[in-house]
Amino acid sequence: MYESCIKIPEILLPDVEDMTAWAVIACDQHTSDEKYWEELDASIGEKPSSLRLILPELYLESDCDKRYAAVFASMRKYRAENVFKKLPAGFVLVERSTYFSPTRFGIVLALDLERYSYEKGNTAAIRASEATIVERIPPRLKIREDALYELPHIMVLYNDPEDIVLKDLKAQRKDLPLLYDFDLNMKGGHAKGYFVQDSERVAQKLDSLCNEDGLLFVVGDGNHSLATAKAHWDKIKQDLSPKERADHPARFALCEAVNVYDEGIRFESINRIVKGVDAEKFVKGIRFTGGQDGALYIKGKRQALKVDDDIARAVAETDAYIDAYIKANGGKADYIHGEDAVRELTEKNVGYVGIVLPKMDKGALFTQVVKYGNLPRKTFSMGESAEKRYYIEAKEITK
Repeated sequence: MYESCIKIPEILLPDVEDMTAWAVIACDQHTSDEKYWEELDASIGEKPSSLRLILPELYLESDCDKRYAAVFASMRKYRAENVFKKLPAGFVLVERSTYFSPTRFGIVLALDLERYSYEKGNTAAIRASEATIVERIPPRLKIREDALYELPHIMVLYNDPEDIVLKDLKAQRKDLPLLYDFDLNMKGGHAKGYFVQDSERVAQKLDSLCNEDGLLFVVGDGNHSLATAKAHWDKIKQDLSPKERADHPARFALCEAVNVYDEGIRFESINRIVKGVDAEKFVKGIRFTGGQDGALYIKGKRQALKVDDDIARAVAETDAYIDAYIKANGGKADYIHGEDAVRELTEKNVGYVGIVLPKMDKGALFTQVVKYGNLPRKTFSMGESAEKRYYIEAKEITK
């Protein structure tokens, strides 16, 4: 008998005057652009902001202990000052618009981490879309272990070509209680949130989409964040009784669930930047074959590149070559959204090479995940960087 992996949470919303200052983009964005984060920090100043409750991944390798301490201090401060207000148990319907997409709808809900796995070949209801690098979990776990709250940038996808889950809700959204309606900073577009009173019915519709392989959700964004939440739960549950485990807040991770067929979901490639290399030597070693069009960038100049016709194999082959080159010759790899960003970085930085990969067909996602177990890391991105989830809602993860 199917058991739901969905939890109807008591969501926290900030009770602040300036929501534009509060909401900031996912911490795994702009990992090579410190100027972005410095400009954002300066624009916020002393206003309450989710920026004070997260650690941008750009800084994961620099002065972490001091930054961790600042995050925990801000959480305690915001709790003491009652920055958050708790909603009744229920979902939040999110309506997001950006320069790239007029509308994207999603549902903020909680998922049972006991029903999630990132292991290759698993049959869990919630599965990773990409290979998880377990070495990336510990620095993220260090934040979560002492955190009072979680603020999600995780987006999970469900397979609903007929739009049975949200069709009626979207049509009736003007009759729902409006929770927030504001412009997002740093050209992130606009966000509206509505309280969903009949959340049980929405959960039942979602559950009905579970396929014959037992798959309901695939993680689209935030794979390593959800893996970290799972690692945290697996660690603390060892000291809990069965009764305590059943409803402990850390067992359930807050996410936004989005229909993969939503018009606002566009799959973009995640491009590779290789830093500190001899560009000519790096390019000479490439031996890719296939019929899909990719591209190379050196000093801002675009060169044609052909890669494997199967996107999963194309990404795996690209990363295998990059890893082997770096191991033998040195250098560092990074992941970049947008071809323009690749061009600019290679134009401005000596020893940078960019590889632009093809886009994945979003309609093939669930089939590919079942076929391969999970895809190579960073196979696709949902839209451009500015379309990523902003931190707005939160949830308690301690008792």
